[in-house]
Amino acid sequence: MQPRLEAINGSHRQLKRPAPIAAREVFMSHDLALPTVFVDRTQAGRCLVEPLARYAGRPDVIVLALPRGGVPVAYEVATALNVRLDLLMVRKLGMPFQPEFAMGAIASGGVTFLNDDMLRAYPVDRAVFDAVVARETEELARRERAYRGGRPAQQLKDQVVILVDDGLATGATMRAAIQAARAQSPARIVVAVPVAPPETLEALYGEVNELVCPRVPERMVSVGYWYQDFPQTSDEEVMTLMGQADQQALCRSAPHD
Repeated sequence: MQPRLEAINGSHRQLKRPAPIAAREVFMSHDLALPTVFVDRTQAGRCLVEPLARYAGRPDVIVLALPRGGVPVAYEVATALNVRLDLLMVRKLGMPFQPEFAMGAIASGGVTFLNDDMLRAYPVDRAVFDAVVARETEELARRERAYRGGRPAQQLKDQVVILVDDGLATGATMRAAIQAARAQSPARIVVAVPVAPPETLEALYGEVNELVCPRVPERMVSVGYWYQDFPQTSDEEVMTLMGQADQQALCRSAPHD
């Protein structure tokens, strides 16, 4: 069965399917001006700005990057919209035989999302699963300490939260991020990614208020396939971009004559 998502050229439109959360919207594009593949994460982030333009300059909006690859994308979005940028820490739980296949994901606040379809198809011994969770939990905590440097996370209650990554495959990490964000009772949750397959967007549709995804290929291959330049984002790059975002936030809050 084909996913029930409408392709929209440069506009937002209410979806026809009833949804538990009001005002659910989706943006996709067949705009030929979009690149066939993105040059890099910087360009990909800039392609997300126009469909998010209505959030520009709003003090109740916060862009949350999913590290590490989502940080350069989210930085471009937050800078162009002149809104806050923060991190929402997530880690994929890779299958023991093939770590690129997600059997689930974890996020800040003790959130665990399980990819039930994957685990039914490829059962994993409980002890092995627990070992993967323990390893990824330790790495998540390490990154949180390194990236934040003692800086507290932004409070999300009653805020408009825009979750940004560099692309989605199974969507496991994004679904963990959505659960972690929802636990803080935001006013609205928006997912914005440069590229994702239609079946993943369909799975996310019932969980958020709005989806923004300029490229929706029927055959995904991998996220990196849709970029000319797709290196691993380093810890140093994450910390540099977050430091620059902190400086921009100080400038916004400074009194102006």
